Amino acid sequence: MGRKKKTPTPQSRKRHAPLWWSVAAGVVLLAVFVAWRASKPAPARSPVASSPGTPAPKREDDAAVFARYAGSQSCRECHAEAFQLWADSHHALAERPLKPEVDRAAFEPAQTFQHGTQQSEARLTNGVFEIVTLGLHRERKAYPIARVIGVDPLRQFLIEAPGGRWQCLEVTLDPQHNEWFDVFGNEDRQPGEWGHWTGRGMNWNTMCAACHNTRLRKNYDEATDSYATAMAEMSVGCEACHGPMADHVRWRRQYPTGTGDPTLRRLSRDQMLDTCGSCHSRRAELTGDFQPGDAYFDHYSLTIPDESDIFYPDGQVRDEDYEFTSFLASRMHAAGVRCIDCHQPHSGKTRVAGDALCMTCHIGQSPALPGIQIPRIDASTHSHHQANEPGGRCVDCHMPLTTYMQRHPRRDHGFTIPDPLLTQQHGIPNACNRCHADKDAAWALDWTQQWYGGRMNRPSRTRAQWVAQARAGDRHAWRNLVALYDGETNSLWRAVAAGLLRNWPEEREASATLLRAARDASPMVRGVAASALEPLASTDGAVRTALTELLNDPVRKVRVDAAWVLRSTVDPQSLAGQDLLRHLAAGGDQPAGAMQLGVYYSDRNQLARALEYFRKAVDWDANSAPLRHEFAVALSQNGQSHEAAAQLQAACDLAPREAEYRFKLALALHELGQLDRATATLEETVRINPAHSQAWYNLGLAYSSLNQPAQALDALARAEALDTRSPRIPYARATVLARLGRTTEARAAAQRALAIHSGYADAAALLEALSTSGRP
Repeated sequence: MGRKKKTPTPQSRKRHAPLWWSVAAGVVLLAVFVAWRASKPAPARSPVASSPGTPAPKREDDAAVFARYAGSQSCRECHAEAFQLWADSHHALAERPLKPEVDRAAFEPAQTFQHGTQQSEARLTNGVFEIVTLGLHRERKAYPIARVIGVDPLRQFLIEAPGGRWQCLEVTLDPQHNEWFDVFGNEDRQPGEWGHWTGRGMNWNTMCAACHNTRLRKNYDEATDSYATAMAEMSVGCEACHGPMADHVRWRRQYPTGTGDPTLRRLSRDQMLDTCGSCHSRRAELTGDFQPGDAYFDHYSLTIPDESDIFYPDGQVRDEDYEFTSFLASRMHAAGVRCIDCHQPHSGKTRVAGDALCMTCHIGQSPALPGIQIPRIDASTHSHHQANEPGGRCVDCHMPLTTYMQRHPRRDHGFTIPDPLLTQQHGIPNACNRCHADKDAAWALDWTQQWYGGRMNRPSRTRAQWVAQARAGDRHAWRNLVALYDGETNSLWRAVAAGLLRNWPEEREASATLLRAARDASPMVRGVAASALEPLASTDGAVRTALTELLNDPVRKVRVDAAWVLRSTVDPQSLAGQDLLRHLAAGGDQPAGAMQLGVYYSDRNQLARALEYFRKAVDWDANSAPLRHEFAVALSQNGQSHEAAAQLQAACDLAPREAEYRFKLALALHELGQLDRATATLEETVRINPAHSQAWYNLGLAYSSLNQPAQALDALARAEALDTRSPRIPYARATVLARLGRTTEARAAAQRALAIHSGYADAAALLEALSTSGRP
């Protein structure tokens, strides 16, 4: 099945921690603390209108949808050659019932195998194929097998479970060696964990089914937490790619020699690409109801290189990202190449073997792209390796392999160029050292310089450097991102630039670029820009106007992104509001989806309902620190301070190296009056992350409250060095200095605060108080 195309909703929400503020109290000013919790949303304003009165399209019932499908066997009579190519393909065998004649060898004789701390057994007992393994309640018992996912290089097996569920086992078969193994290697996942085979992370209905079957309807019922999942046909049949064909079959049977079938819906090359991408991508569901011919961004939000490590900064896949994103990032896609140019669509295999496939175009022109100049490659000299030997094949350098699920090697479809300099600078892997693992990047860089010289210093290298710098938090990286957006012709990389620009909302040119990106020709870019504008949505009128306009965008992905940013006020009956709710419901059977629903209702001042979803998310994945953090925010807003602190402590225990959770815990502890514990927790925060300016600031206030002025001044100095734009830090330092009677230094610190923000009233009041105190 592959592991889930896990993408938190495209508009991942960042909650901002409030600060402990300082106030004036006469000549000697004391810093005091306030609540840690994130501020509640402002009282709901009049809903933002989006096509008022326009309802979202009603969802057809399964019977009406499936009636339009004829099944793959109906294609066989007229399309025998294509059918035969498909019948033996990985698509045709994507999912199937257990077949004794095919599967018996894996179960008889019985095989017992160790994986992590667990032992499992595959066996055939009284005609029943079963796996003996640990279940939900840590009992080791036999589970009957009914269905199989995949064919080669691995096969996974499905167990039927209550509530209409099917669960995908982690114990997996390597059919080439008739060997059982754990698809998660040495992770040793345990019962009760989200990712254990009994958990929601291995639930077939939501994780596997849509891409292993034809026109699947998940049919999750939130009220009963159950499924009535149905499909037009098991496995990836003909109509999974061609769309429903029952009307075509009826017409052909009525007119066996007729021409000009009016029922046929021929897909364009880009529609075919979108159909491939609907499964071969890591993405978030917007509708759960894609069919061939639909636009990709009307049904999915694509995962692209961002601040995370899901992709490397040059676009190479790192996590299990499938092929679509990297292909969209490539020059091949930009030139007009599509999946069917390289892959036979019915068998899925490449049209020509080996380098001959690449050389069908890299002789200077492409039969699929007439009139487009293609770089001419001399295969005998280009690679500097022996032909048909490792390193001498085009794919070795430009489509490097990454093995997923322990036994499944997949080629990167970004067609990137190996660049050891990027390895040295930013840890981006290169194909040279993937093969020559006994050598270092300096060795590889020396050879590439000898062979290719200045040709290595190409725009793709600069782009990767800029993205890497932005991801590393370089304070001036926004300038390069603006240049990247303005100069990039590939829409995916413009989207990457826009997404990363969200970290510089205070830079006028950065926000202006995002406003331009919100009008980009690409819906992917417009949607990412909408999400990136969220930090400015409540304070900048031009941003809010742009977002309101995007609520009426012709593409659903853009409407959903804009509606999420405006979630506190968007009209839930509008088209965009309905699109957003449909998207949230599509993921509502998973912990991250429940969390997003919690955020939605929290920001609409429906806190009781929000708490239900947050609690559900934590119950479904008790080992997730981010879920516990969000739950803590909601609990604090509801006045449940002790429960909030307990959830934050659990988050710290789960993610001990995550400084932000400790910072929030310190604020919560102070709110509970536990100043000593709060101070100790802040000290731990800055040990984990010495660059956490807010933690240093609050630690300075804590030391001041504990009458430790020397430590307070030192901590505040550290905070000020890290954050030179905040007036509250020098102001806090001024209060401590004033309390010590160091009036001249206190005045200088207060003046520093006013130099940063001339309207800072507290600093002005302090300065006036110091001036009239009579002290020198």
